Amino acid sequence: MDLKDLIESFFVESFEGLDAMENGLLKLKPGPVAPEAINDIFRVAHSIKGGGGVFGFTQISEFMHGIETLLDELRSDLREATDELLALLLKSVDCTRQMLIACRDQQEPDYASVALIERQIQALLKDNNPDKTPLKWLITFIPDENMLAKANDPLRMFKDLAGMGILHSEVRLDRLPDFEELDPKKCHLSWQLSLQTTANQDAIDEVFSWVLDECQLEIIAQADGQAISSPARRTTQPATPATNKWTGESQSVALDSIRVSIDKIDKLINLVGELVITQSMLSRLQGASDNNPEDFDFGFSQLVRNTRDLQESVLQIRMLPIRFCFDRFPRLVHDMSIKLGKQVNLQLTGEETELDLIVLEKINGPLIHLVRNSLDHGLETRAERTAAGKPEIGTIELKAYHQGSSILIEVIDDGRGLDLEKILARAKEQGLVAENDTLDTDQIISLIFQPGFSTADSINDVSGRGVGMDVVKRNINEVGGDVWVQSQAGTGTKITIKLPLTLAILEGQLLRVGTEIYVIPLISIVETLQIIPGNINRLPGDVQVYKLRDQYLPIIHLDKVLSTGVAPEKDETGLLIAVEWDRQLYAIWVSELMDQQQVVIKSLESNFKSVKGVSGATILGDGTVALILDVMGIIQQFNAKQGSTVRRLAELV
Repeated sequence: MDLKDLIESFFVESFEGLDAMENGLLKLKPGPVAPEAINDIFRVAHSIKGGGGVFGFTQISEFMHGIETLLDELRSDLREATDELLALLLKSVDCTRQMLIACRDQQEPDYASVALIERQIQALLKDNNPDKTPLKWLITFIPDENMLAKANDPLRMFKDLAGMGILHSEVRLDRLPDFEELDPKKCHLSWQLSLQTTANQDAIDEVFSWVLDECQLEIIAQADGQAISSPARRTTQPATPATNKWTGESQSVALDSIRVSIDKIDKLINLVGELVITQSMLSRLQGASDNNPEDFDFGFSQLVRNTRDLQESVLQIRMLPIRFCFDRFPRLVHDMSIKLGKQVNLQLTGEETELDLIVLEKINGPLIHLVRNSLDHGLETRAERTAAGKPEIGTIELKAYHQGSSILIEVIDDGRGLDLEKILARAKEQGLVAENDTLDTDQIISLIFQPGFSTADSINDVSGRGVGMDVVKRNINEVGGDVWVQSQAGTGTKITIKLPLTLAILEGQLLRVGTEIYVIPLISIVETLQIIPGNINRLPGDVQVYKLRDQYLPIIHLDKVLSTGVAPEKDETGLLIAVEWDRQLYAIWVSELMDQQQVVIKSLESNFKSVKGVSGATILGDGTVALILDVMGIIQQFNAKQGSTVRRLAELV
């Protein structure tokens, strides 16, 4: 393993460790802390500190040293946990994460944020020194070469430091140039200072405030010869990427990998071995003059079975537990509940439910928005909950589970529920609904997914701008999913997201329209219908509807929506596929239903161009290409062309 691989492993393990550290801190409560509750958190800080030192990320190592000291005092009973301390440690986790990202991406970190956290940590460490025992401060001061020439009194800092305690100074000559390059107007020296004082870090920082932004400065507190604080450091002399202590060129890595269990890899290797055996069997039969058709059929069936097993095993490698998404919500709820002044109990269920990596990435943003909405709009304040006879602590539940070939994710809160009257009134104000329109509960709830719609009376940094729910729905629809809301006033709201397990391979229904072959995802099909001619009715605008029980389904002709130019057969001779979108059933007319099979999705956008109503393509067994239909896109195109007639139909029904 070369250095890049080792550094990449360090980043992966550090990010995972920070997530575990954050979750551990969120479980701590103010007061004495049991050593076993802090040991895992301490080990993460110690590992990152050691790894940072090994790979040359000295700022990370030094920063983690101060955190490690605080954690050690907690587990050694030298201090108790307080809300302020826990908040600072959580901020330190955020700061460390940003520093790691800066190292990984070859960028400069936010020095101001790092320095602020460092000062707060050092202040806490000094506050734990009640008898004000004098500390030894080691100060390395390297001024800008033009800085002292511009200063009115450059020796003032030495006078101020000497007034604080016992000061020793040493001039370092390592920056002194050759004699011919000396310039009396420039400073070529640097200082190593040793200060014995009871003064705190803020007082020392104040001495250097006039040159703070034009020098390199490092301040470390020591006791008994050991550093007890991470160094405070300022610099405005950015290094080049090649010499940057944070992000040297040799340290460039990318976190584009996932961890795979040994069991999954072993299974994959075994299946490859089975394929090799099956290939040998078929090769022997191919060259034999007396081959038995039954042997060939057996070998071929083995090949089909092994190929399918291999396909499923490869897909399993990309499947990750949804806890990778859920793990960020304890921190989100913690921070937002403090900001909103609410007490919240977050419950996570089904964290080991596995989902395709790409789907997992797509739903992360929508889930964050839904949880924030539950916190801000859904849950009442403590006073409101008490007045309503509810517990002061509200509950938000995130639940994930499998249902057939789909995964369902639910966001449930026990808050005030949706105010349907307010939603309808606001929709009428914005012209989304006519004044005389009467809508049922589902239709009113669907209004919250309209772009720009919001019932918030004021705008804050959490919500109120009407940007979010429409994006949530669009992002979920883009991965072939759906979202719906159930709510009861005074009781709470449940938002359900339905998603496919993977986007790489889907269970598809092959169908023919004229001479064209298409694939429609099985998950999109509600039912298939044999056409009864008397159930077809025509509306103005050349729109056909099919009466199914007590509903009228608009009939979509793919040749018109996709502009294929293929002449269809008579309507009465085909079949209908009933699909649902936005709580409305539609019927897609097809000439013939063919096989159901798993198909491998190939991107049209990367190989050709994006086509509305088509989510991709696949190659069939005979080598022909079949387009995979995007049901949502097809319905949207149909509504764009025939929308007014369809809306009138909905009003009549």
